[in-house]
Amino acid sequence: MSISCEIIKDLLPLYLDDVCSNDSKTAVTEHIAACEKCNAEFQGMQSNLHLGSVGDNMREAEAVKELSKRWKKGMVKSLIKGALIALAVIAAIAILAFVFLDVRIIYA
Repeated sequence: MSISCEIIKDLLPLYLDDVCSNDSKTAVTEHIAACEKCNAEFQGMQSNLHLGSVGDNMREAEAVKELSKRWKKGMVKSLIKGALIALAVIAAIAILAFVFLDVRIIYA
């Protein structure tokens, strides 16, 4: 059975990650052995795939965690700052209304 190059191109990422079925692996292996164009595509995908070392990946993961902590901390600070500014604006409006518009609070 002949499989088109387009289908093989769709399967190549799965083939590289070793997550396709055995039938798909066999079909891709046979096709890239016979088709120079798809073999070149496969070779290009292999050379572009850089996983790095475990140590490098762990350092990157730690850096992302640290960045996430700083971002969350900054978000909390911004939320508190925004709430305080909103309260200050509301208090200023209330004071101005009380002083200049002669608004009085009526107690029941």
